[in-house]
Amino acid sequence: MKYIGLDYGSKTVGVALSDPTGKLAHGVEIVRRENEKRLRRTCARIETIIVDSKVDEVIVGLPLNMDGSEGERAEKARAFADMIGRRTGLPIHMVDERLTTVEADEIMDANDMKDRRERKERVDSIAAAVILQDYINSLEN
Repeated sequence: MKYIGLDYGSKTVGVALSDPTGKLAHGVEIVRRENEKRLRRTCARIETIIVDSKVDEVIVGLPLNMDGSEGERAEKARAFADMIGRRTGLPIHMVDERLTTVEADEIMDANDMKDRRERKERVDSIAAAVILQDYINSLEN
């Protein structure tokens, strides 16, 4: 199985892919959103990645509140996931993404990534990789 992981945000969507074995996730891209209310170009770019990478399933981060409840951000992530599902026909899985940005920061620290600009550029794709890896790990348990 080949998976794509998406970290949906108001300005960007972090994108990660699994390796050919479906066991390891790695960040590949950040799709910039020109307008929070318009998703056509964002979806088109993600569809291109899905087709080019021969993806079988889509994993989208679900930004729950710390108490586990869903707020406006979760609602928007679900709507985005539904849109991707309709456009691609692929199975969609939502994964709790609480603390993935914290984990992405820890990964960057561990790799001595100190430049603030580079960190800002990479955090969303690393967070997408964390979301995807969490999903892959859950399949093995």
